[in-house]
Amino acid sequence: MTNPVFSNSPVFGDPRQQRGRQQGGVQQAPAWGTPGAQAADAVTLEQMYDAPTATPRDTGRLTYDDVIVKTGGLLALLVVVGAATWRIAPELWIVGALAGLVLGLVNAFKKNPSPVLITLYTVAQGMFLGGISAVYETRYDGIVGQAVLATLSVFAVSLFLFRSGKVRVTPKFQRAVLIGIAGYLVYSLLNLGLMLFGVGDGMYGPLRSGLLGVGIGLLAVGLAAASLIMDFDAIKRGVDQGAPAKMAWSAAFGLIVTLVWLYLELLRLLAILRGD
Repeated sequence: MTNPVFSNSPVFGDPRQQRGRQQGGVQQAPAWGTPGAQAADAVTLEQMYDAPTATPRDTGRLTYDDVIVKTGGLLALLVVVGAATWRIAPELWIVGALAGLVLGLVNAFKKNPSPVLITLYTVAQGMFLGGISAVYETRYDGIVGQAVLATLSVFAVSLFLFRSGKVRVTPKFQRAVLIGIAGYLVYSLLNLGLMLFGVGDGMYGPLRSGLLGVGIGLLAVGLAAASLIMDFDAIKRGVDQGAPAKMAWSAAFGLIVTLVWLYLELLRLLAILRGD
């Protein structure tokens, strides 16, 4: 990858470069016949052979279990905060949205993950999703349950496609997704600007209603699903390269960000389909 954020990362960097740097800084073991080698007597060698093989957890390296546990914990926290916000103070969704935006940017640009900041981001997103979901549920009965089910379904399909090898994260695939996301961002900002100037009506803006809104919504869901596949590939690369265990927080944070985006797009798409 040409992006220095990824190329210099122990999680996303080129494995060959990582091995080269490690070999350059590792001291070679003493050869047989030297005093260091003679100290390894028969008893020591027998103990070494009898000892169990060190696992990634023993060596402090990233494992899939670490990512699953931390992602599951953050999702549970998000759901609890979201449910509480829905029941007690749904109007706090604005506070959650602003706090989530700030904390999301801070976490995205930190070189080392901060469990505290990632947890605070999850709380803020729980407030935002809980409040905004209450607004949608008031207008469209049962829509939140449909959006949650659809989010889980897209997540499962994306994971299956990645694990089966039917979809591979190639440089061409990455470029296509990044261009698509950039174009969608510009489109969304344009739609927001038109809303602020009173162009069109409805809660989605003039460019997110009707058949055009459905088409854009389907495109956004497809981009979010592709982003999930890229997240899975990045996590696999981190595990294969022996990234530090603390990077599980970064992996969980990335998955939460993508899942929140996917849920919001599905919620908006379902609302458009049910009529504005």
